Amino acid sequence: RPRGVVLMVLAAVASFIVKTPIVFPIILLAAGCITAFNYKAHPRQPKKKFDVAWPNLFLWIGVLIFAAVLGSFTRSNPELLPIRLFENFYRNGSLVFGGGQVLTPMLYTEFVQFAPKRYLTSQEFLSGYGLVQALPGPVYSFSSFIGALSMREFGTSGEIVGAIAAAAGIFLPGTFLIFFMIRVWDSLKSFRSIRASLEGILAANTGLVAAAALLLFLPLISEDHSLKNILLNLAFTFGTFALIAFTKIPSWAIIAAGLLLGFVI
Repeated sequence: RPRGVVLMVLAAVASFIVKTPIVFPIILLAAGCITAFNYKAHPRQPKKKFDVAWPNLFLWIGVLIFAAVLGSFTRSNPELLPIRLFENFYRNGSLVFGGGQVLTPMLYTEFVQFAPKRYLTSQEFLSGYGLVQALPGPVYSFSSFIGALSMREFGTSGEIVGAIAAAAGIFLPGTFLIFFMIRVWDSLKSFRSIRASLEGILAANTGLVAAAALLLFLPLISEDHSLKNILLNLAFTFGTFALIAFTKIPSWAIIAAGLLLGFVI
């Protein structure tokens, strides 16, 4: 639909230009509110009784607030970075709607572009993102990868703590929300405004993923001024896309082949 395409483009442009983590919840909320006004396009459904698991909801919100407050008080202490990592991943994990790939632009902005942090370079982020595609549970693996590199100044033990904090932060919000939403989701979907808002949220998510693809692609042609390497990067990028889109070759095999070619070339 035209409205969805417009929201997708606006979300992509906003996330590409504004390099701060706060932009993502604003984009999703705004997109959902915009399409919610189109609720009349959805047929009425019988209202269902709410069966709300309030303890799970309060637990999710409570952990989010506690982690945010604790993170703000420990901001000046580098040794307490695991607390802030947990909050970062917990907050981003709470915003996932539409698949783990939506996390990519959020994590890139948070850990690569956001000036107060910049724990990873774009090359490290891209390398880790590519490698975990060959592993089961890439979202958790990638979160652990980022957490470990964020704590590399503290040695191996620090990297392990960072990986655990990141994995726990990305895992817990989904767990809390599943046990809350599974009992109330059917009731919420009976409201036309809720169903209408999902259109905007999904369109915005698509735009965020598109922006993430561009953000990850740009370093391949901007950080190395060698024409040969730029052409090779372009060939590998579009070749990988073609293999994934038009063949049934598993992702781990493509990643392994890419590693071998990298050593050879």
